[in-house]
Amino acid sequence: MATLPHYSFSWNYYLFASLIGAGVGFLSGLFGKGGSAITTPLLRVLLNTPRFFALASPLPATLPTTLSASWAYQGNDLVDWHAVSITCLWGIPATTIGSLASSWVGGHPLMILTALFISYLGIMLLWKGEREKTAGIDRTDESHRKKLAIIAIGVGFLSGLLANAGGVLYGPLFISWIDMPTKKALATSLIVSCFLAIPGTIAHWYLGHIDWTLVAALSIATIPMSYLGAKAALKMRSSFLLKLYGSALTLFGLYDLIHTLGH
Repeated sequence: MATLPHYSFSWNYYLFASLIGAGVGFLSGLFGKGGSAITTPLLRVLLNTPRFFALASPLPATLPTTLSASWAYQGNDLVDWHAVSITCLWGIPATTIGSLASSWVGGHPLMILTALFISYLGIMLLWKGEREKTAGIDRTDESHRKKLAIIAIGVGFLSGLLANAGGVLYGPLFISWIDMPTKKALATSLIVSCFLAIPGTIAHWYLGHIDWTLVAALSIATIPMSYLGAKAALKMRSSFLLKLYGSALTLFGLYDLIHTLGH
């Protein structure tokens, strides 16, 4: 198993990491995301966490985060299990390949890719916007399956490469390309993120990129906050949430890009 140089962090470091986890956890439940794409730049910018630890350690923390938020959606018939099965079928191998390929790219380029990824998503959400879908989805349509497979392969590989669960992209793509109702897209994205976090976690654990104490610090805070975020999402207008989320992602992604390029 590959290993990274040992770093010794203080308890204050892990305390602040838990605060980051609390904020990201709430947003994760609110927007149906795993949260690792936001946690990574926060760990770098605010706590100066070494690049690969900042990149990979938030990934296993998405498992309890997504499960907790998904629990809030239960009983509302909001998970599209057909989309979950197809996305996981293609996304799990794509995520595994992307995770293993991350060691060839290097830490600094990966951080730049992460910042660009976040900025692009924010701009995409602001540009396209979102509307509630009322038409039914024909799950027997071959083009529907192909779209899900393309999303799964593309987002899965990028998620593995950037060590995130992909929820930050799955939700908007389910809405804009699959015509899935907003809250169903968020709930489905959470389940997919949970499954796809598993192969990425195993691959990055094998590569020695994960600080498990940091994972624990993040998870302790994200579990209750992601549940509360999901409950709040059920009561709020999704169009407003997506615009707010898109603005925040764009600004933070650009800031993180400038910060990474400057170091």
